[in-house]
Amino acid sequence: MKLRRGDKVIVVSGKDKGKTGIVQKVLPQEDKVVVEGINVRKKHQKPTQGNPQGAINEIYAPIYACKVAFYDEKTKKAVKVGYKLDKDGNKVRVNKKTNKEIK
Repeated sequence: MKLRRGDKVIVVSGKDKGKTGIVQKVLPQEDKVVVEGINVRKKHQKPTQGNPQGAINEIYAPIYACKVAFYDEKTKKAVKVGYKLDKDGNKVRVNKKTNKEIK
């Protein structure tokens, strides 16, 4: 999986298509990511002694990684991510369109 926590991504398909957000969590075994502000679900919590009012909490549900793409701030578009070796022989992520390194 080429996405990491903290990457800015754009949704390319589904009900949230066109929205952008920051990756909060990566689930590589399920091939899913949790993105802030995307795929928001409401969870109802029953009243308890500690919380007599109960609540309706909003949670961010995971979304398949194939439905999001890395977002390039300069071009304001989705771009593909590739790998390349730097001068020291370390593998780094690069923007395939501009061939620049991704931090």
